[in-house]
Amino acid sequence: MAIIHQKGKYLMQLRDDIPGILYPGVWGLFGGHLDPGEKPEAGLKRELVEEINYHVEELTEFRCYADDKIIRYMYSCPLLVPLEQLELNEGWDLALLTPEEIQRGYGYSPRAKQERIMGDIHREMMLDFIAAQTK
Repeated sequence: MAIIHQKGKYLMQLRDDIPGILYPGVWGLFGGHLDPGEKPEAGLKRELVEEINYHVEELTEFRCYADDKIIRYMYSCPLLVPLEQLELNEGWDLALLTPEEIQRGYGYSPRAKQERIMGDIHREMMLDFIAAQTK
C-alpha cells in the first residue's frame, strides 16, 4: 500500500460504493494484491500504474501490518505531478486529504459531493505514518 504525499497532504482513494467489496464507499490507500512471486515493492509500483497511471521510481519502506488474514506492506513516496495528471482507473474518486481530515476520519469527495468516512485500518496506518514524521 502507498502513502503518497504532496505539500503536507496525503493522496487517498475513495473506493467504489459496491456492496461485496472490501471497504465499499470509504477512503483508503492505493495498492493491492501481489502476483505470485512478486516482491512487495514491485507489486506496489505495478498497482500504482494500474490504478492511477503514476510511475514511481523510488519507494521508502515504512512498516508492515499483519493480521490473521492479510499482510500489508506500507511504502511512502512523494506525488511529483499535479493531482489532475493522475488517471483514476480504479475507485470512485481520489483526493489529497489533510492530516486534520485523516485525524477526524472523514474526507470530502468532489465526485460524491460529500464527506466520506475513512476505512479504520487505513486511518490507523495513516495516523501512524503522520506521527512518525513528526518525531
